Amino acid sequence: MPTPQSYENHVRWDPTWHFIVMPLLMFNIFFASWETFHHFKEQHHPWLPWWIVMSIVLFLAGAKIRTYSLAVQDRVIRLEERLRFTALLPAEELARTESLSKGQIVALRFASDAELPALVKRTLDEDLKPAQIKQAINSWKPDYLRV
Repeated sequence: MPTPQSYENHVRWDPTWHFIVMPLLMFNIFFASWETFHHFKEQHHPWLPWWIVMSIVLFLAGAKIRTYSLAVQDRVIRLEERLRFTALLPAEELARTESLSKGQIVALRFASDAELPALVKRTLDEDLKPAQIKQAINSWKPDYLRV
């Protein structure tokens, strides 16, 4: 069973992505740049600058792939939380949830069903930031399926 989540350990690291793929793509940019600037005068190969361009393109493609998957995840979280809001909040509070930001909704997903109504009200009244919302959660609802 996974370690119980809390504010201190809820950040998810994907070792393959964060420690292998992206660092290697960054290293590729630096290596291509180093090779081009140190050998261009003696070799004049037209592919050397192209290597830099393609290294940057690969890095940007990797970054965009990550942002797209995170955007889809955030949309799903917002949908799930709107369904929870409908089930758990009184009508007047439910109407006010339209003013919650994406970040606030995403942070509220960690609150248990029991403490969600009070935390939503407090978030709306005090305009809590996502980090403040997560720190205010007493009964943490884990999310082990994040991208």
